[in-house]
Amino acid sequence: MNLSQHARLSVAPMMDWTDRHCRYLHRLMSRNVLLYTEMVTAPALVRGGALHLLEYSPQEHPVALQLGGSDPEELAQAAVLGAKAGYDEINLNCGCPSDRVQSGTFGAVLMKDPGRVAECVAEMTRAVQVEVTVKCRIGVDDQDPAEVLPEFLSRVGAAGCQRFTIHARKAWLQGLSPKENRDIPPLDYDLVQRMRSMFGGLHLSVNGGITSLDQAERFLEAGLDGVMVGRAAYHDPTAILAQADRRIYGEGSDSDPVEVARQMLPYIAAHLEAGGKLAQVTRHMLGLFAGRPGARHWRRILSEGAHRPGAGPELVEQALDPVMAAA
Repeated sequence: MNLSQHARLSVAPMMDWTDRHCRYLHRLMSRNVLLYTEMVTAPALVRGGALHLLEYSPQEHPVALQLGGSDPEELAQAAVLGAKAGYDEINLNCGCPSDRVQSGTFGAVLMKDPGRVAECVAEMTRAVQVEVTVKCRIGVDDQDPAEVLPEFLSRVGAAGCQRFTIHARKAWLQGLSPKENRDIPPLDYDLVQRMRSMFGGLHLSVNGGITSLDQAERFLEAGLDGVMVGRAAYHDPTAILAQADRRIYGEGSDSDPVEVARQMLPYIAAHLEAGGKLAQVTRHMLGLFAGRPGARHWRRILSEGAHRPGAGPELVEQALDPVMAAA
C-alpha cells in the first residue's frame, strides 16, 4: 500500500466526529482518501487497557491511528498496540490546543519541545514497522513560525518521521478556546509552501481552512504533497469525497450519495444487531445531501427519529424519500 499516494487527500482526525462509523461512511465515498481516527491517548491504551478504542472495520483501510502523548516509551507501546490492530499508519498529535491535552503535556504544546518529539518518534519507529507520522502546527504562542517550524521539521525528520501534516495556523495555548484556535489565528499557507522547498525529502501535507476540492487541487498543483481536510469533509462529505477518486487520484467514478446511504443499511443493521444505537451511525450522515434539494427533510427525519426506541434502517429509507422526490 502506497500511503504517500493515499495521503494526497486525507480527512483530519476530529474528536467526537471521526469515529469508526464516520470513517466507514467516508470510505464508501472514496476508496483512496486516507482516513484518521480520533486522537487516542497513549495512557488510555497502555495504562488504561482501553483497547476498544482501536476497533474499526477492515473496509476502512487505508486508515491511520492518531496517538496523543509525550512519553517516548509509552507512545512506543501504544504504537505497537496500534500496529497489532492493523492500522496502516501511526500519527503523533502535535497540534491539538485543548486544555485537557495541555495538562497531559502533549498536543500543540509539544511544538515547544522538538527534542522531546524527536525522542518520541525515534522510539515509535524503532517499535513498529508501519510508518510513523506527525501532525503539527506552525508554532504556538509567541514563537516565530519561520524559525520554529524549520527546526521542528529538521529534528523530527532526522528522528525518522518522513511525512508531516502541517496545520497552517499557530495555536494560542492561553486566551483562545480550541474552537477559536481553529479560526482566529491567521493562516500562513506561504510558510508551508516554503517548507516544501526547504525539505525536499519530506512528504508535506497542508491542513487548515480548506473547504473545497478545488482548493485542495490548487495546493497539489502548487507542489504540496498532500492536503488534509477537516470540518468541510464532515459537514459536506459529498462535496469533498464524492469526486475525490477521479479528481485527486485519477481513477474510478464519482460516488452517488443516495447509493452511499443505501450501502450504509447493512452496516446499520449489523450495528443494531450488536447492540448499538441508530443515532450513533446516522449522526454522521446528516450532511450527506448538504445544499441539495430535500436535505432539510433528510436531516429532520434522521435527527428526530434516530433516538426513538426501535428505530432502524427503515428510517434512513424514509429520510431518502424527500431527497428522491426533489431530485
